[in-house]
Amino acid sequence: MDDGCSKSMTGGGGGAVKKPFQFARSLTYHHNQGHRLMAPPSSASSPAAAARWRRHQQQPKAVVLYTTSLRGVRRTFADCSSVRAILRGFRVAVDERDVSMDAAFRRELQQLLAARGRGFSLPQLLVGGRLVGGADEVRQLHEGGQLRRLLDGAAGQDPAYVCDGCGGVRFVPCAGCGGGRKVFVEEEDRVQRCGDCNENGLSVVDDSTIENNVFWK
Repeated sequence: MDDGCSKSMTGGGGGAVKKPFQFARSLTYHHNQGHRLMAPPSSASSPAAAARWRRHQQQPKAVVLYTTSLRGVRRTFADCSSVRAILRGFRVAVDERDVSMDAAFRRELQQLLAARGRGFSLPQLLVGGRLVGGADEVRQLHEGGQLRRLLDGAAGQDPAYVCDGCGGVRFVPCAGCGGGRKVFVEEEDRVQRCGDCNENGLSVVDDSTIENNVFWK
C-alpha cells in the first residue's frame, strides 16, 4: 500500500518500482493534540482518578514547538534538539513546526514574537497558547521542576512512535504536482502554480492518520 512517501519509477524492464523520497530524518514525533476517550470513574475510585477524569474532559493543552532542521547555525540546531529531547522525556504530544520546511511557519512565528516585542529566534515553545520561550527558558524551567507542572494537561504521545506517512518529517511531496509546484490546466491550456503545496513543493501530512497513537497522560 502506498503510504504517501513513495512514488513509482519505471525500471529498465518496464516494471514499476517504488522508490522512497530521500528526506533528512527529523526528530519530529507528533503534530496532533487529540486524545482518547476515558471511561468515567466508579464510586470506588480514588480522588486522584476522579480528578484525572475531570481533567480529561477538557481540551488538552496544545504544545507547539517551532524549530529548524537546518544545521547552518550549530548553536540554533543544538538548542532545537535539546528542547525536543526534553519534551520527549515528558512523553507529550508536540506540534513541531519546522520553519525551514515551510515559510508559513516562519511568518507565523515572526508575527507571534513581534506582537510580544521579541526578536526572532529558535527554538520557541508554546504551551496552552502561552509563550514559554526559547532553549534557555525551557532548560531553566526543566531544571527547576516547573516544566512538568506547565505540561500537565497536555495530550501524551509514545516517543517511539513514527508516522507511517512521512517517517517523522511531517511533510511529503505534493500529490498534485509531484513536488514541481506547477500544474497544467487543460481547460485554459496553460501552466499555473499548484495551490496544494508550499514553496518547496511539499504538503503537510494529514493529522488524522496518527490520532490513534495519542493517549492521555
